[in-house]
Amino acid sequence: MEVLAYRPDPSEFAWTFGGARPIRTIKPGTILELWTEDAFGGKVRGPEDLVSRVIQFPFVNPQTGPFAVEGAEPGDTLALHFVSIEPSRDWAASTTIPLFGSLTSTPTTAGLQDPLPEKIWMYEVDAKRRTVTYRALRGEHSVELPLDPMHGTVGVAPANLETRLSLVPGHYGGNMDTPEMRAGTTCYLGVNVEGAMFSLGDGHCRQGEGESCGVAVEAAMDTVVVVDLLKGVATPWPRLENETHVMSVGSARPLEDAFRIAQVDLIQLMADQLGLDRLDAYQLLTQAAETPIANVVDPNYSVVTKIRKTYLPRRDLYGGAHARSVEMGRSYLAERR
Repeated sequence: MEVLAYRPDPSEFAWTFGGARPIRTIKPGTILELWTEDAFGGKVRGPEDLVSRVIQFPFVNPQTGPFAVEGAEPGDTLALHFVSIEPSRDWAASTTIPLFGSLTSTPTTAGLQDPLPEKIWMYEVDAKRRTVTYRALRGEHSVELPLDPMHGTVGVAPANLETRLSLVPGHYGGNMDTPEMRAGTTCYLGVNVEGAMFSLGDGHCRQGEGESCGVAVEAAMDTVVVVDLLKGVATPWPRLENETHVMSVGSARPLEDAFRIAQVDLIQLMADQLGLDRLDAYQLLTQAAETPIANVVDPNYSVVTKIRKTYLPRRDLYGGAHARSVEMGRSYLAERR
């Protein structure tokens, strides 16, 4: 078992998918122990640290990576299994940002009303009790929410020399902002360039579906990932697998196109890997799909379509890659105890 621990210096952060040199080259089967900074670069630490004051756009969503994977070529699939995702601090931050979010005017959805004011909410993170404490800025209301760590951003380099900001989701993954990207999940990404060039970041202590104001409970994370490479297997859109569900993530505007992408891709997966006729898969998904919205705020919106494995004729997706990675993760954790 090859384990690589990596904590980037701020000068090593990537801010795009594509267009960045690899910080390390790793072999398939490597387990990565990574640290990721929060979406604000650790600069929002209190109510006075307004994003407009402490961050210069486009330096938002710093990524740890990219990592080049030996042997990865276009047409392959990278499988990233999240063994653990844990907040590395006892605090986290959220905010409203003028002209950003699903319930305010934005540059692409214009209106004459004034932008919402910029406010900061600081959260207390208790990893032992598994809670995140929300406190209202006005009044005395507070509530402990369950800690549910995830990564908003996981992606590989796009094809054809394309470079995308770390705020943007697409077929290469990126800023999908789905709470499904939690520990126990395997993320499948199609390889577009030699080495795959994957990176991750944008840790959230928790996030509601849709990420309505555009900002989750943003936090630095300590993350353990198993990296696997599936040769000669194409993955057109990001796919996720956990113990109970298989999922696809579509990203586009308008929102209904993101929905269609996720539905079509999951139907295609059921037809290609499970032997179902395409229309049979369409009918089954119509009756059994769960479709949480990931984000309605990013430059592209993201929708997840998922189906329970118990409804499928087989469960050996990608040749059992998820099960192999789960076992590697268990072995890693057993050695660390």
